[in-house]
Amino acid sequence: MNSSKPSISCLSYNIHKGFSASNSDYLLAEMRDAIRATNTDIVAIQEILGEHLGHAKAQPNWHDQAQFEFLADSVWRSYAYGKNAIYQEGHHGNALLSKFPFLEYANHDITQWRFSQRGLLHGVVNWPPESHRKLNIACVHLGFLPIEQWRQTRKIASWVSKIPDDEPLILMGDFNDWHHRIHRRLINDSKLKEAGTEHFGRPIASFPANKPKLALDRIYYRGLKLVKCEVQQGEVWSQLSDHCPISANFLLEN
Repeated sequence: MNSSKPSISCLSYNIHKGFSASNSDYLLAEMRDAIRATNTDIVAIQEILGEHLGHAKAQPNWHDQAQFEFLADSVWRSYAYGKNAIYQEGHHGNALLSKFPFLEYANHDITQWRFSQRGLLHGVVNWPPESHRKLNIACVHLGFLPIEQWRQTRKIASWVSKIPDDEPLILMGDFNDWHHRIHRRLINDSKLKEAGTEHFGRPIASFPANKPKLALDRIYYRGLKLVKCEVQQGEVWSQLSDHCPISANFLLEN
Protein backbone atom coordinates (compact mmCIF):
# COMPACT_ATOMS: atom_id res chain seq x y z
CA MET A 1 0.00 0.00 0.00
CA ASN A 2 1.24 3.51 -0.80
CA SER A 3 2.14 4.92 2.63
CA SER A 4 2.63 8.46 1.27
CA LYS A 5 -1.12 8.99 1.16
CA PRO A 6 -3.61 8.53 4.00
CA SER A 7 -5.56 5.26 3.88
CA ILE A 8 -8.97 4.41 5.26
CA SER A 9 -10.75 1.08 5.68
CA CYS A 10 -14.48 0.46 5.74
CA LEU A 11 -16.80 -2.49 6.21
CA SER A 12 -20.51 -3.01 5.57
CA TYR A 13 -22.43 -5.70 7.44
CA ASN A 14 -26.07 -6.75 7.73
CA ILE A 15 -26.08 -8.29 11.23
CA HIS A 16 -29.58 -9.84 11.07
CA LYS A 17 -30.47 -8.07 14.34
CA GLY A 18 -27.66 -9.92 16.11
CA PHE A 19 -29.03 -13.40 15.46
CA SER A 20 -27.71 -16.36 13.52
CA ALA A 21 -29.10 -17.07 10.06
CA SER A 22 -31.55 -19.56 11.56
CA ASN A 23 -32.62 -17.06 14.27
CA SER A 24 -31.79 -19.72 16.87
CA ASP A 25 -28.82 -18.03 18.59
CA TYR A 26 -28.13 -14.48 19.74
CA LEU A 27 -24.54 -13.83 18.64
CA LEU A 28 -23.91 -10.11 18.91
CA ALA A 29 -20.86 -10.56 21.16
CA GLU A 30 -19.33 -12.95 18.63
CA MET A 31 -20.14 -10.51 15.82
CA ARG A 32 -18.41 -7.74 17.75
CA ASP A 33 -15.27 -9.86 18.15
CA ALA A 34 -15.24 -10.69 14.43
CA ILE A 35 -15.71 -7.06 13.37
CA ARG A 36 -13.02 -5.89 15.79
CA ALA A 37 -10.57 -8.40 14.32
CA THR A 38 -10.79 -6.62 10.94
CA ASN A 39 -9.40 -3.41 12.52
CA THR A 40 -11.69 -1.29 10.34
CA ASP A 41 -11.93 2.51 10.57
CA ILE A 42 -15.57 2.92 9.48
CA VAL A 43 -18.29 0.29 9.92
CA ALA A 44 -21.77 0.49 8.38
CA ILE A 45 -24.34 -1.80 10.01
CA GLN A 46 -27.78 -2.75 8.71
CA GLU A 47 -30.62 -4.47 10.60
CA ILE A 48 -29.39 -3.27 13.97
CA LEU A 49 -31.74 -3.07 16.94
CA GLY A 50 -32.03 0.11 18.93
CA GLU A 51 -34.38 -1.59 21.39
CA HIS A 52 -36.39 -4.79 21.66
CA LEU A 53 -38.26 -5.51 24.88
CA GLY A 54 -39.13 -9.08 23.91
CA HIS A 55 -35.55 -10.12 23.16
CA ALA A 56 -34.33 -8.34 26.30
CA LYS A 57 -36.55 -10.63 28.37
CA ALA A 58 -36.01 -13.83 26.40
CA GLN A 59 -32.27 -13.78 25.73
CA PRO A 60 -30.04 -14.62 28.73
CA ASN A 61 -27.02 -12.95 27.09
CA TRP A 62 -28.84 -9.69 26.31
CA HIS A 63 -27.10 -6.45 27.30
CA ASP A 64 -28.29 -3.15 28.75
CA GLN A 65 -26.82 -1.08 25.92
CA ALA A 66 -28.37 -0.58 22.52
CA GLN A 67 -26.77 -2.84 19.93
CA PHE A 68 -24.85 -0.01 18.25
CA GLU A 69 -23.38 1.06 21.61
CA PHE A 70 -22.47 -2.53 22.42
CA LEU A 71 -20.70 -2.96 19.07
CA ALA A 72 -18.91 0.39 19.23
CA ASP A 73 -17.74 -0.03 22.84
CA SER A 74 -14.24 1.50 23.23
CA VAL A 75 -13.04 0.81 19.65
CA TRP A 76 -15.24 3.15 17.60
CA ARG A 77 -15.55 6.27 19.73
CA SER A 78 -18.16 7.87 17.48
CA TYR A 79 -21.39 6.24 16.39
CA ALA A 80 -24.71 7.21 14.87
CA TYR A 81 -28.01 5.36 14.71
CA GLY A 82 -30.80 5.83 12.19
CA LYS A 83 -34.12 4.59 13.57
CA ASN A 84 -36.25 3.33 10.68
CA ALA A 85 -38.68 0.53 11.58
CA ILE A 86 -40.69 1.19 14.75
CA TYR A 87 -43.00 -1.38 16.34
CA GLN A 88 -44.56 -2.22 19.70
CA GLU A 89 -41.54 -3.93 21.23
CA GLY A 90 -38.84 -1.64 19.87
CA HIS A 91 -37.16 -0.38 16.70
CA HIS A 92 -34.31 -1.10 14.31
CA GLY A 93 -32.42 0.58 11.50
CA ASN A 94 -28.89 1.40 10.38
CA ALA A 95 -25.76 2.46 12.26
CA LEU A 96 -22.37 3.98 11.53
CA LEU A 97 -19.35 3.32 13.75
CA SER A 98 -16.32 5.56 13.26
CA LYS A 99 -12.84 5.93 14.72
CA PHE A 100 -13.06 9.60 13.66
CA PRO A 101 -15.44 12.07 15.36
CA PHE A 102 -18.61 12.92 13.48
CA LEU A 103 -18.89 16.57 12.53
CA GLU A 104 -22.57 15.96 11.84
CA TYR A 105 -24.96 13.16 10.99
CA ALA A 106 -28.56 12.79 9.88
CA ASN A 107 -31.00 10.04 8.96
CA HIS A 108 -32.84 10.64 5.68
CA ASP A 109 -36.18 8.92 5.16
CA ILE A 110 -36.34 6.94 1.91
CA THR A 111 -39.46 4.96 2.84
CA GLN A 112 -41.91 4.21 0.02
CA TRP A 113 -44.52 2.19 1.92
CA ARG A 114 -45.44 2.03 5.57
CA PHE A 115 -44.78 -1.72 5.77
CA SER A 116 -41.16 -1.23 4.60
CA GLN A 117 -39.58 1.63 6.55
CA ARG A 118 -36.11 2.54 5.26
CA GLY A 119 -33.54 5.27 5.75
CA LEU A 120 -30.17 6.57 4.57
CA LEU A 121 -27.89 7.39 7.50
CA HIS A 122 -25.31 10.04 6.54
CA GLY A 123 -22.32 11.13 8.60
CA VAL A 124 -19.47 13.56 7.95
CA VAL A 125 -15.97 13.26 9.39
CA ASN A 126 -12.68 15.06 8.90
CA TRP A 127 -10.36 12.79 6.97
CA PRO A 128 -7.44 12.76 7.05
CA PRO A 129 -8.13 13.45 10.75
CA GLU A 130 -5.62 16.31 11.06
CA SER A 131 -7.05 18.06 8.00
CA HIS A 132 -10.17 20.11 7.38
CA ARG A 133 -11.23 17.91 4.46
CA LYS A 134 -14.65 16.34 4.74
CA LEU A 135 -15.43 12.68 4.05
CA ASN A 136 -19.09 11.72 3.63
CA ILE A 137 -20.07 8.21 4.72
CA ALA A 138 -23.51 6.69 4.47
CA CYS A 139 -25.31 3.47 5.31
CA VAL A 140 -28.45 2.27 3.56
CA HIS A 141 -30.69 -0.81 3.43
CA LEU A 142 -33.06 -0.84 0.47
CA GLY A 143 -36.39 -2.60 0.15
CA PHE A 144 -37.13 -5.79 -1.78
CA LEU A 145 -39.57 -4.70 -4.49
CA PRO A 146 -38.17 -3.39 -7.82
CA ILE A 147 -40.40 -0.30 -7.94
CA GLU A 148 -39.50 0.44 -4.32
CA GLN A 149 -35.79 0.20 -5.13
CA TRP A 150 -36.12 2.47 -8.17
CA ARG A 151 -37.81 5.17 -6.12
CA GLN A 152 -35.29 4.82 -3.31
CA THR A 153 -32.46 5.07 -5.83
CA ARG A 154 -33.89 8.39 -7.06
CA LYS A 155 -33.73 9.66 -3.49
CA ILE A 156 -30.17 8.41 -3.15
CA ALA A 157 -29.23 10.15 -6.40
CA SER A 158 -30.78 13.37 -5.10
CA TRP A 159 -28.74 13.05 -1.89
CA VAL A 160 -25.53 12.40 -3.83
CA SER A 161 -26.14 15.46 -6.03
CA LYS A 162 -26.15 17.69 -2.94
CA ILE A 163 -22.70 16.57 -1.77
CA PRO A 164 -20.02 18.98 -3.08
CA ASP A 165 -17.95 17.47 -5.88
CA ASP A 166 -14.70 18.01 -4.00
CA GLU A 167 -15.84 15.97 -0.98
CA PRO A 168 -15.12 12.20 -1.12
CA LEU A 169 -18.09 9.93 -0.52
CA ILE A 170 -18.57 6.30 0.57
CA LEU A 171 -22.05 4.72 0.35
CA MET A 172 -22.34 1.27 1.94
CA GLY A 173 -25.13 -1.14 2.64
CA ASP A 174 -27.48 -3.93 1.71
CA PHE A 175 -29.03 -2.96 -1.62
CA ASN A 176 -31.11 -6.15 -2.11
CA ASP A 177 -30.29 -5.76 -5.79
CA TRP A 178 -29.66 -9.33 -6.94
CA HIS A 179 -30.62 -8.42 -10.53
CA HIS A 180 -28.12 -5.51 -10.64
CA ARG A 181 -30.79 -3.15 -11.99
CA ILE A 182 -30.17 -0.22 -9.67
CA HIS A 183 -26.44 -0.97 -9.65
CA ARG A 184 -26.16 0.34 -13.20
CA ARG A 185 -28.21 3.40 -12.35
CA LEU A 186 -26.06 4.32 -9.35
CA ILE A 187 -22.93 4.04 -11.48
CA ASN A 188 -24.28 5.84 -14.55
CA ASP A 189 -26.61 8.47 -13.07
CA SER A 190 -24.86 9.23 -9.78
CA LYS A 191 -21.33 8.85 -11.20
CA LEU A 192 -20.31 6.46 -8.43
CA LYS A 193 -17.88 3.57 -8.60
CA GLU A 194 -18.55 0.25 -6.85
CA ALA A 195 -15.67 -1.43 -5.04
CA GLY A 196 -16.39 -5.02 -6.10
CA THR A 197 -16.93 -4.01 -9.71
CA GLU A 198 -13.71 -1.99 -9.83
CA HIS A 199 -11.68 -4.77 -8.20
CA PHE A 200 -13.21 -7.90 -9.76
CA GLY A 201 -15.24 -6.62 -12.71
CA ARG A 202 -18.59 -7.23 -10.97
CA PRO A 203 -20.25 -6.88 -7.55
CA ILE A 204 -19.13 -9.72 -5.30
CA ALA A 205 -21.43 -12.25 -3.63
CA SER A 206 -22.05 -11.92 0.10
CA PHE A 207 -25.33 -13.80 0.67
CA PRO A 208 -26.08 -16.33 2.06
CA ALA A 209 -23.17 -16.39 4.49
CA ASN A 210 -22.61 -20.16 4.38
CA LYS A 211 -22.24 -20.16 0.59
CA PRO A 212 -22.42 -16.67 -0.95
CA LYS A 213 -24.18 -16.51 -4.31
CA LEU A 214 -25.91 -13.11 -4.41
CA ALA A 215 -24.18 -9.71 -4.46
CA LEU A 216 -26.56 -7.84 -2.15
CA ASP A 217 -23.99 -5.89 -0.15
CA ARG A 218 -22.06 -3.12 -1.89
CA ILE A 219 -19.63 -0.26 -1.29
CA TYR A 220 -20.03 2.67 -3.70
CA TYR A 221 -17.63 5.61 -3.68
CA ARG A 222 -16.23 8.65 -5.42
CA GLY A 223 -13.20 10.90 -4.90
CA LEU A 224 -11.09 8.04 -3.52
CA LYS A 225 -8.66 5.50 -4.93
CA LEU A 226 -9.60 1.88 -4.28
CA VAL A 227 -6.79 -0.30 -2.99
CA LYS A 228 -8.58 -3.49 -1.99
CA CYS A 229 -12.06 -5.00 -1.81
CA GLU A 230 -13.10 -8.36 -0.42
CA VAL A 231 -15.90 -10.33 1.17
CA GLN A 232 -15.11 -11.42 4.71
CA GLN A 233 -16.03 -15.09 4.57
CA GLY A 234 -15.03 -18.40 6.08
CA GLU A 235 -15.99 -20.52 9.06
CA VAL A 236 -16.23 -17.63 11.54
CA TRP A 237 -18.49 -15.43 9.41
CA SER A 238 -20.65 -18.30 8.11
CA GLN A 239 -21.77 -19.06 11.67
CA LEU A 240 -22.91 -15.52 12.46
CA SER A 241 -25.39 -13.46 10.40
CA ASP A 242 -27.06 -14.59 7.17
CA HIS A 243 -24.83 -12.07 5.31
CA CYS A 244 -21.05 -11.89 5.02
CA PRO A 245 -19.54 -8.41 5.41
CA ILE A 246 -17.93 -6.66 2.48
CA SER A 247 -14.86 -4.49 3.10
CA ALA A 248 -12.74 -2.00 1.16
CA ASN A 249 -9.59 0.05 1.63
CA PHE A 250 -9.07 3.43 0.02
CA LEU A 251 -6.41 6.08 -0.46
CA LEU A 252 -7.06 9.77 -0.82
CA GLU A 253 -7.35 10.37 -4.56
CA ASN A 254 -5.49 13.68 -4.67
